Amino acid sequence: MHSSTQKWRHPGGKLRELGPERLTDTELLAILISSGIKGKPAEEIAEEILANFGSFKGMANQPLHKFLEIKGLGDVKSIRIAATFEIARRMGKKRA
Repeated sequence: MHSSTQKWRHPGGKLRELGPERLTDTELLAILISSGIKGKPAEEIAEEILANFGSFKGMANQPLHKFLEIKGLGDVKSIRIAATFEIARRMGKKRA
């Protein structure tokens, strides 16, 4: 099977094979979410988050409770997302 038509069960496999720059925003966010819930896979949760906030930038300064309102995101997943944005923020500050 050609890699352009390759189907991965989770975007982590796609990242490993093609590199992170080849993933969509939804796929990158799905990796952070890790696993979905019954009837709602991680990629579907990621799509909903991006639809609600518009983009990564729109997500960046949201309070934690806004993420907790999304079905499929509990404390652990929401905290993981918040920590990722804080890491990115700190990386941006240290550029000099």
